[in-house]
Amino acid sequence: MVAQFNGFEINPVHEGDAWKICDFCVANADRFKHYFPKTLEQNLNPALSQLFVEKKAKQFKNEEEFLFTIKHSETRELAGLVYIKELDWKTKKGEFAYCISYTFEGQGLTSKTINALSKYAFNNLGLKTLQIIVNKGNLGSVTVATKNNFGWQKTILKGFTPPGEQPLDMELYELYKN
Repeated sequence: MVAQFNGFEINPVHEGDAWKICDFCVANADRFKHYFPKTLEQNLNPALSQLFVEKKAKQFKNEEEFLFTIKHSETRELAGLVYIKELDWKTKKGEFAYCISYTFEGQGLTSKTINALSKYAFNNLGLKTLQIIVNKGNLGSVTVATKNNFGWQKTILKGFTPPGEQPLDMELYELYKN
């Protein structure tokens, strides 16, 4: 376990998570199709989710990408997923991406998780710069960034294109190790 707070815990993804991730993605498909289309398409059924989790566990072990789960400690219900991705080991930089279930939205779980995983990334992974890239219309994610002292750096013009939509400008926030 990486961290625990308010009855929730953060853990690295493991192969036993496949069913929970499938259920999580399918239940939140309307929310995830816009900003998490690749995660969603890889978890539309249990067989796909098993392949997804095996791949992510291997990437975690090889330090290529880190996927964490946020689970309720008692019920083991999956509340969210957090990636540390786009790793650049030369510059010691990584980017957060996260999604939360509609049933847990607005409870501060994502903010607390990013706080804990920022410490983990700095202290355990040796990263020096963490990024959050968000569309300014995604107020929840902007709040997560600012609540965790990520500073706005710049607008990335046409930085992300949701499936079947026009490209969106994205805002880059960064946090640096003290």
